Amino acid sequence: MYEWILLSLREVLTQSQLSMAECSPAKAEQQWRISLAATENLLLKNLATTSPDYTQGLILTAPTPLFSQPELTQNLQSVAFTTRPFNPLALMPFDLAEEMPSLEDDLGKMSQECDRSGVTAQESILPLLPTDPLRCEQFCLVFTEKFRLVLVLSENSSGKKEFLFSFESEVVQQAWRSLGARVILTNPELFANLDLLVEKYAPIAPDYQVIVQFSQLLLQGLPEPGTDKVAPIPPVIPSPQPSASSSRPDVELLQAFAHEVRTPLTTIRMMTRLLLKRRDLPTNVISRLEVIDHECTEQIDRMELLFKAAELETCKSSKSAYTQLTPMCVDEVLRQSIPRWQQAAKRRNLTLDVVLPQQLPTVVSNPAMLDRVLTGLMENFTRSLPPGSHIQVQVILAGDQLKLQLSPQFDCQDRTQTTTPPIRKSLGQLLTFQPETGTISLNIAATKHLFQAIGGKLIVRQRPHYGEVMTIFLPLEVSKKVMGNG
Repeated sequence: MYEWILLSLREVLTQSQLSMAECSPAKAEQQWRISLAATENLLLKNLATTSPDYTQGLILTAPTPLFSQPELTQNLQSVAFTTRPFNPLALMPFDLAEEMPSLEDDLGKMSQECDRSGVTAQESILPLLPTDPLRCEQFCLVFTEKFRLVLVLSENSSGKKEFLFSFESEVVQQAWRSLGARVILTNPELFANLDLLVEKYAPIAPDYQVIVQFSQLLLQGLPEPGTDKVAPIPPVIPSPQPSASSSRPDVELLQAFAHEVRTPLTTIRMMTRLLLKRRDLPTNVISRLEVIDHECTEQIDRMELLFKAAELETCKSSKSAYTQLTPMCVDEVLRQSIPRWQQAAKRRNLTLDVVLPQQLPTVVSNPAMLDRVLTGLMENFTRSLPPGSHIQVQVILAGDQLKLQLSPQFDCQDRTQTTTPPIRKSLGQLLTFQPETGTISLNIAATKHLFQAIGGKLIVRQRPHYGEVMTIFLPLEVSKKVMGNG
């Protein structure tokens, strides 16, 4: 029997005179998940106030990537440690596997690709030895210009799970030294580059305001008295407080399902994007990887939307969601979204035309959610139409609101012909199932609730000769109302 010389991250934190009373496995898991949610929200709040033109932080996690928000994946360098790394060659045709050079060449360029050139943050996976005590720990190390943080979920010597965290820069630095020693053992050629990334975010004293924000986010994530439910990781801020009285088993199941699907898809996408950065891939391999990346992103966004809908259903009210509404440029959102909508329609043998005014006003909504909610609605709308259909999206000013209308276009010369809405069977409180297409999607009530949460309103009407028409209203910024009405 031998003992590891290198400390585990739990040992690093306990040696720093941090302690926590033993608790049940469910309680420790709950503390871990609430703290991850608070960390995600803390990063989103702090990154929003800095420039998005360069990598703003480094995240080291195990055993999988923990955050999938675009605002984080595009601005943070992410490295996951695992004893069972995902095999990217499984995505390749078998005859190409032997021709693929090592991924280490790309990993060795992490620090060069993490400068201020505007390149999006890299994502990597590094191995741990199968006998390493870290294989039994879940951890998250965060390095940013504003704060450093380490979170660890592990078992103590008596086999009881416990959760520990620290903002102390020296504790986080010791955790990195312990983790970095593993990198030296398994990938010594990569250690120098990764160490440079860590040192880029020099140790700083914990900021009082950051710790206060984190504490407030922890309190928001605590369950109501009398419940012992594990707090889910929310996809966007803020994290509404769940209500014990509104607990629904199907909603909780949907939250768990969305999270379980999102995690492996995030890992697959991460490795796919790492492969896409190579310069020696055949054209057909690149095209296949791009398809994989697109499909993963589409389903990750879909799971995020399902998660958000379930989260809203567990709130006492949607009031907290309105606190994140801000003036935003809807023109930028639509210009980026429309090509994706058209591409998605084309894959389903549909055509889509968009009619926009010459100038689009500033609306008040949630910038992190508007595109996702609109895209989710568009996906559900297109899935309900038969192949060969045509869709018109019309955007116009309507008083002090912006009106966006989705309507199918049919040959209506024969006025005796009518259309019928698609058959939708209810699956619990939030989902519907369309037998004709096999599609599972959010029901109309849940979709309307999502639009309410981002400051908008959704109206669905069934017109005999036009089919199902969906209309979204978004409020204009107050300073723009006079201009819009003029």
